[in-house]
Parts: sequence; C-alpha cells; structure tokens
Amino acid sequence: MSEVTKITEKIVKFRDERDWMQFHDPKNMAVSIILEASELLEHFQWKTKEEVEKYVMQNNAEIKDEIADIALYLFELADNLGISLVGAMEEKLKKNEMKYPIEKAKGRHTKYNKL
Repeated sequence: MSEVTKITEKIVKFRDERDWMQFHDPKNMAVSIILEASELLEHFQWKTKEEVEKYVMQNNAEIKDEIADIALYLFELADNLGISLVGAMEEKLKKNEMKYPIEKAKGRHTKYNKL
C-alpha cells in the first residue's frame, strides 16, 4: 500500500468518524483549500527574501501546519472525486513538459504561451 493510499485512508477515517462528509462537497473542499493556502501566504506577506528566510526558521511549525492543512483537503477532494492524485500529477507533468520544453524554458519564468 502506498503512502498516498495510507494517508488518504486516515483522512477519510478521521472525516467519517466525525460525520463530516455532509460538509465536504467539492465546492466547500475547494474553498477550504484556498482558505488554507491564504493562511500559508499570510506568513510571507510583505516580507523581503531575507526576512522570509529568517521567519521560516522561526515559524517552521506553523508553516508546516498550513501546508499540511492544504494537503489534507487536497487529498480528500481528489479521493471524493475518484481522482488518482498521483496519476493526475503525472499527467500534468507530461503536459507541462510539452508546454515548457527545456530548450525554451530553462532559466526563464515566462508563461508557456509567450515562449
């Protein structure tokens, strides 16, 4: 059993023991992912690169919790929709390889349609 499968089963068990599936429709899960991502972003708002480096060292536990919250909702949403998260990521990487060929994209942050 893969680590993704194991953690997804733990997430589902946690949710089901609390009878929360009724609240975990796709819209609410997507909203929750954005809210948690916003909480992660708040840690970096208005900070310079140097300030961020120091802040991350001092606030690593809080940042880790926000990243975990995002992942928990994302894994559950994928499971609820019957989407293999690893499969979807592999497919997206293949698409990105086509959109961002090394010879055009290496060292550049330009969007694919401007390369």
